[in-house]
Order: sequence, then structure tokens, then C-alpha cells
Amino acid sequence: MRFPVLILLAAGSLPPASAAPATPAATPTLTVTGFFPAAGATEVCPDSPLRLTFNAAPLPGVIGKIQILDATDTVVESIDVAAPPATKSIGGLPGFNYYPLIASDNTVALFPRPGVLGYGKTYHVTLPAGVFRTADGTAGPDQPITWHFTTKSAPPPVGAARLTVAADGSGDFCTVQGALDFIPDGNTKPVTVFVRKGTYPEIIVLTQRHAVTLLGEDRRQTVIAYANNAAFNPDLNGNPFGGAAPVPSEADPAQGGAVYRRGLFLAHRVNDLTVANLTFRNTTRPGGTQAECIILNGTATAHAIFKDVDFFSYQDTVQVNGQAFLTNCHIEGDVDFMWGTGPAFFDRCTARSLRAGAFTQVRNPAAGHGFVYLHSTFECTTGGDARMLSRVPANRFPGSEVVLLDCEVTGNISPAAWQLQGGDASAVHFWEFASHDAAGQPVDVSRRFAGSRQLRQPDDAAIIANYGNPVFVLGHDWNPRLAPIFTP
Repeated sequence: MRFPVLILLAAGSLPPASAAPATPAATPTLTVTGFFPAAGATEVCPDSPLRLTFNAAPLPGVIGKIQILDATDTVVESIDVAAPPATKSIGGLPGFNYYPLIASDNTVALFPRPGVLGYGKTYHVTLPAGVFRTADGTAGPDQPITWHFTTKSAPPPVGAARLTVAADGSGDFCTVQGALDFIPDGNTKPVTVFVRKGTYPEIIVLTQRHAVTLLGEDRRQTVIAYANNAAFNPDLNGNPFGGAAPVPSEADPAQGGAVYRRGLFLAHRVNDLTVANLTFRNTTRPGGTQAECIILNGTATAHAIFKDVDFFSYQDTVQVNGQAFLTNCHIEGDVDFMWGTGPAFFDRCTARSLRAGAFTQVRNPAAGHGFVYLHSTFECTTGGDARMLSRVPANRFPGSEVVLLDCEVTGNISPAAWQLQGGDASAVHFWEFASHDAAGQPVDVSRRFAGSRQLRQPDDAAIIANYGNPVFVLGHDWNPRLAPIFTP
């Protein structure tokens, strides 16, 4: 961030009116004022991003490579500051674009590829002269810079039940992905990844690792943030739920198949996942195409739980495919920002529409349940077109199901509330029971879409009771409220 320069002159030192204009001050040389890890540091996490702090806001130059070398002077990583985004595997899935270098304010963060740095080794980083510049074109640093550090002697114990992630280097890992990668493939032993307060600029992928709890230290201050989207990471081999795409291998999801790569957090074929007490923020700008916070590619018995989690994005914020329970979560976005095949049960959640479009587009098969909201809130920010609670092309998804039970519905929501985009509503469940405003007063449902249904007591008592029970909605006799995350 750049600020105007204020030059203070002592009283009586102003030049006379006839004096020549003062020569503009020279732009200061761009110099490094700090390193992370510190020069000479030991016990550094091998997954640690590397950060340089400058005396002014740096921008990448036009030429030059930052290199990481081991004790034998072998180059283990090279980052070309002028190159476009690089590609790497994340969580065992190949083909992800990522930014190996991110500049923010006066700091540049470098992100080596996973596995490049090992345990018990010493590395040095070389920074050529002039590899960065300031906004006005001043190059820096003015001479080459090198700094050294040594990594931790050994990883945590194999099979550890708790791993700690800390951006400041005080934990077992510095990145969430580093901790998840440490968990063995096929794991079914409960393990908690505790994430300390901080911002973690990562795309995260979890595949074939089960019984994982991702637990933040602070809901507001433990933040996973990245600008990932469909333009930056297009879907390889098509839409995995479009019907024509090849199916990923269950034994090895990295081989073949179509898997979305545009989300901030992808959980692919994972069972017994719990995420609690943190924030996901996809920093893709408005109108920047599809950009989920989370994509769950689960199963009918996935047992996914999200508790006390905030989701911030625009289009397609939360995509749920497979069994999931979300409670006390905040979800905001626009353009069908809660979608997928489900089944999903939302308990005491808040959904906030930012600009336009529908809250949901649910694509469950006719034999399964869709998205059910209990004691939740649907609200709109000011401005934008009237929003729909849901929209669906029934000719493609004839069994789409969205059910609101005792929910607060406020703001600029269309009186029709529900929208059909082709097909007929004969098998669609657009159902509401006791929708009310912020004061608890019933909302006017007299102009609701004709294919929707208002549930009422006592006639629909059995339906209301069933859909208010997550065991009924999610199926397979799973009661998420009995999960360990809810025990005292």
C-alpha cells in the first residue's frame, strides 16, 4: 500500500518566492528489511512459505529467478518472477494452477511446491539484484541477497492424533495442506488438524483420507483465502456431475476422471470429515466466474459436518455433492451460491444474497433428498434484482428438492420466490413451512410460484416432522448431532 510523502520543513526554512523549485526527492532504493524464516533460523517447517519484507511495496520485475538451493548448491526450486502462474499437484490431484509468488503491501511471499523442502536440511535462497521494482519503476534490491535456514529435524510422530498448523512457524506445519498431506492415504483413525489464528493463502485438496477434523482456533481470525475460480483452474475433462464426464477412479482419484479444481477447498471421496470454527474466503472478484469456497464430492455415507464456519464468495459459494450437515454457518454469495446434488441439512444457518440470482440450485436425484433448511435465515443486501429462493431446470433435474422449515425470509426476495426454468414441477419439492420476517411475523406467500407448496399444521405434521429430522433427510441412519464435535 502506497501513501503520499509528507515533507515537513522547520519554521522559517521555506524558500523565498523567487527561489527555484526544489528538486523532487529521489525514490528510495528498494531494500529488504526482513525475512521469514529469519536468516539463520532453525526448526523451520518444510512446508513454510518464504516471505521477504521490503521498505516499499514491491512488484515483480520483468526478468530474474529466485532460487532455493540445498547444502550441495543444487537448485531444488526456481521461481521466475516474470512467468505466468505455475502448475502443481495438490493433495494428490494434478493440474492445479497456482501463484508461486504473491505480493501484498510491503511483503512478497514465495510458495515452493509441496515436497521440495525436506526435514533436517539447510537451504539458502538467492534473490538477484533488480528482480523487483516499485510502482514508479525503481528496481531493487540493488545487489544480490542470500539467506539461509534449516528445517526441522523430523516430522511429527506417525499416526499423531493432533497436528497443529501455525502461519508463524510455531506449529507442526505452516500450511493446512502440509498437515493434510502428512495424514496417510486411506486413513480412518480420527485425527484433528488444529489451525491457529492467521491467514492461509492456499488451495486445499483432501482426497482418500477419512476421519479428519479441521478445527480453527478462532472463527473470524483463522482464515483460508485464495482467488481460485473456473477461469484460473478450468475443469479438466468436463463437469464431474454433468453425466458425460469420465468417472474418477475410486482407488486413485488422481488417475483419469473429471474433478472440479476451481474451489478453495475440495474434499473428494472423503468420509467423516468435520470442519469447524474458521473462515473460507474465495477472493475472486464479483463477476469473476464460478468460484466456490468448498466443493464436497462425497458419497451417500460421507458424514460431512461443517459447524460454526463462515463462507464468503460470489458465484457458487458452497457446492455439496453427498451427505452433509451444516450448522450455525454463514454463507454469502450470489447466482445459485448453494448448489449440488446433496443431500444436505442446514441447521440455524444464515444465507446472504449479495447482488442477484437465486440462493440455491439443487440437483438431487429423484430418489434422494436435496437441501433442507431448519431455523435458518435467508437475507439480501440492498440493491440488485429480486432474488429467488431457488431456481432449477426441471427438465434436467425433475426431482429437485428445497425445503424451508421455520425460516426467516427477509429483504428483496421475489414474491414468487421459486423459479422453474423448463420442464414441469410435478416432482419438484419447493416447500415452505412457517416462513417469517425478522420480527417473527408470517411473510406474504399469496404470490408464491404455483408449483411450490406451503406446508401447514396439522395436515402436514408428518412431513414437517420428518424433514425437521436430519436422520430422515440425510439417510443411512446417520444422526450428525451425535458426532464427537457436539459432545461436551
